[in-house]
Amino acid sequence: MAKTIPERSEIPAEHKWNLSSLFKDDAEWERDFAALSAMLPEAEEKKKKGFSASADALFDTLKAYEQYLILEERLGYYAQLRVTEDEGNSTARGLFARFVGVSSQGQAAWSWLSPAIQALGDDFVVECLASQKFADYRVFLTKLRRFKPHVLSEAEERLLALQTESAQTAQEAFSVLTNVDLNFGTVETPEGPKPLTQSTFISFMRMQDRSVRKAAYLQFYSHFEAHQNTLGTLYAGSVKLDKYQAQVRKYPSSRAMALFPDNVAEAVYDNLISTVNENLPILHRYYSLRKEILGLEGLRHYDVYVPLVKEVKASHGYEEAVDIVIEALRPLGEDYVRTLRNGLLGGWVDRYENKGKRSGAFSAGSFIGEPYILMNYKDDVLNDLFTIAHEGGHSMHSWHSARNNPFMCYNYTIFEAEVASTFNEQLVFSYLYDHSSDDREKAFLVATRIDDTLATLFRQTMFAEFEKRAHEIAESGEALTVDVLRKEYRALLEKYFGPEMAFENVSDMEGLRIPHFYNAFYVYKYATGLSASIALSEKVLHGGMAERDAYLDFLKSGGSRFPIESLKLAGVDMSTPEPVEAACRRFAGDVEKLAVLLHKK
Repeated sequence: MAKTIPERSEIPAEHKWNLSSLFKDDAEWERDFAALSAMLPEAEEKKKKGFSASADALFDTLKAYEQYLILEERLGYYAQLRVTEDEGNSTARGLFARFVGVSSQGQAAWSWLSPAIQALGDDFVVECLASQKFADYRVFLTKLRRFKPHVLSEAEERLLALQTESAQTAQEAFSVLTNVDLNFGTVETPEGPKPLTQSTFISFMRMQDRSVRKAAYLQFYSHFEAHQNTLGTLYAGSVKLDKYQAQVRKYPSSRAMALFPDNVAEAVYDNLISTVNENLPILHRYYSLRKEILGLEGLRHYDVYVPLVKEVKASHGYEEAVDIVIEALRPLGEDYVRTLRNGLLGGWVDRYENKGKRSGAFSAGSFIGEPYILMNYKDDVLNDLFTIAHEGGHSMHSWHSARNNPFMCYNYTIFEAEVASTFNEQLVFSYLYDHSSDDREKAFLVATRIDDTLATLFRQTMFAEFEKRAHEIAESGEALTVDVLRKEYRALLEKYFGPEMAFENVSDMEGLRIPHFYNAFYVYKYATGLSASIALSEKVLHGGMAERDAYLDFLKSGGSRFPIESLKLAGVDMSTPEPVEAACRRFAGDVEKLAVLLHKK
């Protein structure tokens, strides 16, 4: 009998997150929401007063702005978390909608501040930065002032700001076309016809029946191909917009503009691509093994996601899963595991599915309040145990960052975010593998880690290489037509998948269905983040207190440093190829380990 999904009201309180560290209830939220609205006129008052010649006035303005942002963040997190509990809850949706309205007013009210700080004289800013009084704002001001060469006149900035909405057209049209307008139909399976959608496509690719995989694959991409000119034009438009914005803001390229906020050298991006390219033979070795294990004469693109090892059935209640995660993370020290355990069992986590609850999982850390985790935990899904570790890594990163930095520089970058989460996954894998005596379970764990590394390191690097090439073509003045885009993507498919793979005519349409490409030069961070976490987990597992403490210092650094600097603090230098090279070596070891385990059967 199918299990029924409970209503939110039926979930025991101890299985829900406790949001009282933000607000004890909606009524308290309402009081502070009114206070936030009352703070808006202060922005205009500070603007009229000005601060160009007074350090005290600048300090007072920054203090007022900080207090506004702290309350805004706190109100926003509470309202957003309440919505995710039950997206059909109209009360929660009302809170969030009202928050968004006032938040937008606040952004407009304070929009003058950044240009005004950019306009300050260098000598005045240096004097302020040297004062201990500005200690909490030193990082914020220093990072903000880096953008001064790329800030335009007030009139020009206003014109660019007015383009913000229209600049989203290509991305929004792509989303509507691929998620709403395209109807992929149904695919016949042994259990009858099943709907083919963007969400179910990967489920079809994991089916054991090869004929079903092939039918779903060809049907899926044929629908994209039917709209290839529209898709090509939309992506080309997005690339041209990147080119335009880089030119008007005086960056040497679109990529330089994208990497500038994190102060990441373009050499880091190039090192990733070149190092992965040098190690493609080990990826090709994996595809050769996959063809052998599946017993295929020729490997096709629809054969690369079907599991090589059937999922191991294991049942871990939530509390038991927490115990396993905590034991796996003991190399991080007693303070870390005690804090995390208390959080996972004491109100950080909304554990189980209920009607209307957002799917998946996330960690939501803020300066005030606990670093909350949403899950839809299932006892019989081993991956959910890893998800506890993953989201727990994010939450502990937020926990340390908020307690060791002033608000204006506590928040870490996306470049760093995936390090803390995937680091925890590495430790959990090692713990489970070392404590297993079952070769089938070990094979499943290794195969899963191979798939994760492939998806994060190799696949995201291929995407990064495509983005680099597409922007180079546009910036050189060449036409970025759909034929050019497909040709470039097919060349990358053939290079990354190697000689074992035979592609379909429609295979290169994959390059025109990736939503991340509309947020240019973003995906490389997944690959660098995983590489860093692998290197750091090896240091902690095989090192001593110095390695552990260096990693914890990274968690504590928050946004006080640029990401390359904070990772160096932890003991890994992402400006060199070595971390990526080490990740590739581990992948090669996993492939050989899997070959041995599977051939034992």
